[in-house]
Amino acid sequence: MPTVIHPSAIVDPGAQIGENVKIGPFCVVEDDTVIGDNCTLDSYVQIKSFTSMGKGNAVHSSAVIGGAPQHLAYKGEKTTVEIGDNNIFREFVTIHRGIANGPGRTLIGNECMLMAYVHVAHDCNLSDHVIMANASSLAGHVQVGKHVTIGGMSGIHQFVRIGEYAFLGGMSGFAKDLPPYMLATGVRGVLHGPNSIGLRRHGFNSKTCMAIKKAYRIIFRSGLTREESLEMAESELSSVPEVMNLINFVRSSERGICPADRTPE
Repeated sequence: MPTVIHPSAIVDPGAQIGENVKIGPFCVVEDDTVIGDNCTLDSYVQIKSFTSMGKGNAVHSSAVIGGAPQHLAYKGEKTTVEIGDNNIFREFVTIHRGIANGPGRTLIGNECMLMAYVHVAHDCNLSDHVIMANASSLAGHVQVGKHVTIGGMSGIHQFVRIGEYAFLGGMSGFAKDLPPYMLATGVRGVLHGPNSIGLRRHGFNSKTCMAIKKAYRIIFRSGLTREESLEMAESELSSVPEVMNLINFVRSSERGICPADRTPE
């Protein structure tokens, strides 16, 4: 099907527009941009220079993709936003380009959903199937694993890593790394154990879920030192790949790991 561009939209001749793209009223698509096949831009969307997106993305009204980073070191360098396929960006989402003294690019994977007023800052890296609820925000350089859900109005500190299949409760704040498979909430986010419901929904079997739960208790609630607890978990559960993924994530943390809630189980 042919691409349809509303007469009121402004599309720079230097933009590369795919097939069956729909660009709505009063959109602005700047130079040096790529919009893949079957994408839809609702009214008042802005796609800024040095932004590329794959196929099947839906960008809702008043979203701004590829804006300059909110960073005092940024001096207009050519940095990028790179977006995969089949993502949904709801109203007023903002995604900023990278900075020159960082990776220089902000990455969004495939089949993510960013709800209204979400902000993704410079040099963030979102894997596939990430959901960010309304008004949640990522500071610069945040890494988000696949199938992560971030609750509404939550804030993530710069350089934090969020492991795959984690669930972050709404109105929470996170300044330390959040391990994979975990559930966490709080103004200063703490762990509340494995994201058991989410894991089952994604097809994790009971044996794996039980192993992750046991590893959580050893690593975060045993009273051992961090290295002692990791060694114990590894010696008992090394046959479970998900547990080893959890152990390696904790060992590789540079910011430190979110603490566990100390309420008795």
